[in-house]
Amino acid sequence: MRILVKVVQAGNFTRAAGLLGVRKSYVSRVIAGLEAELGVRLIDRSTRAQRLTDVGAQVYGRALTIEEALAETHQAAQEARGEPLGTLRLTAGPEFGQIAVTGWIARYLARFAAMRVDVDYTARVVDLVHEGIDLAIRIGEMSESRLIARKLGEIDYGLFACPRYLASAPAVDLPQDLAAHALIVFSGGRRSDQWSLTRGGQTVQVDVAARLRTNNSFALRDAVLAGLGIGRLPLMLAAEPVAAGRLVPVLADWRPPGAPVYAVYPDNRYLAPKVRAFIDLALEAFPAEAEASRRAIAAGA
Repeated sequence: MRILVKVVQAGNFTRAAGLLGVRKSYVSRVIAGLEAELGVRLIDRSTRAQRLTDVGAQVYGRALTIEEALAETHQAAQEARGEPLGTLRLTAGPEFGQIAVTGWIARYLARFAAMRVDVDYTARVVDLVHEGIDLAIRIGEMSESRLIARKLGEIDYGLFACPRYLASAPAVDLPQDLAAHALIVFSGGRRSDQWSLTRGGQTVQVDVAARLRTNNSFALRDAVLAGLGIGRLPLMLAAEPVAAGRLVPVLADWRPPGAPVYAVYPDNRYLAPKVRAFIDLALEAFPAEAEASRRAIAAGA
C-alpha cells in the first residue's frame, strides 16, 4: 500500500521507483500482486499514462489514511525517545546548497549518528507533499498555503570588484558612478534592469547596463574575480575572497536588498523530531555564518 501511495503521488512507476530507490520492475510486481490479492484492477496503465480506477481511488484513499496513521505513530514514538531517527529527505537550491546547506548536513550527521540524509539539490520547486520530501530550504517570499515556512534569516548582498579592475577604472564614490563601469549582473529569478541600493533611510535606483549576465552566483563571483567588472554578490560567497584580498567592497555603505531564507515543510499534525532537529541546527548555524560574513566584509572594506 505504501508503494501504491508513492506511485499515485509520483505520477508514474518510473518516478516512484526512483523515489523509493528500487527498480521499476519491482514496483510493477508489487502493484500487480496487490491487485491480485484484492481481486480488482487499481491502476489502468499504458505506455503513455496511468489512471486510478474508481476502486483504485478508494483503495488509495484508505492506504493514504493508513500511511498517515503509521507516520503519526512513528513520530509520536520518536517524540517519546526525544531523538531523531531514520532518513531526512531534504531539498534545496544548488547554489545555496553549496554555500550553506551541505555544511549544515555535515553538522547534522555528526550530531545525530543514527540519522541518514537524502538531499536533492535542484532549481525546480519541488512538490513536498506529492514527492514525499520532509523539508525544503528556500530563498524568497513564500506563497504556498499548504506548507509551513520557518524563517532562518536573510542573505545579505554587497557590491564587489577585484583590485586589478578598480586600479584602472573610474572612482566609485556614489551609486550614480556605477554608470561608468562594467557591471556583472545576476539574471536568475525576476529580471531587473536596476539595482536598488540603500544607505540609512535613503534608497536609490541605479540603471544597470550589464557587460555580462549570468544565472549562477559562482560564475558571477568568478567573473568579478577575473576583473570583468563590478558584481552584486551574497556576502557569504564574497567573504573568503575579500579576506584574502582578492575582492574589494564597492560602495560599502550602500546595501542591496537581502533575500529571506526559509525552512519549509508540509502542514502535518506532528513535526518529526528529525525535521525539527535540522531546523534547530539551521537556526543556530545560519545567523552565525551570516554574521561572520558581515564581519569579514567590514574588515576588508
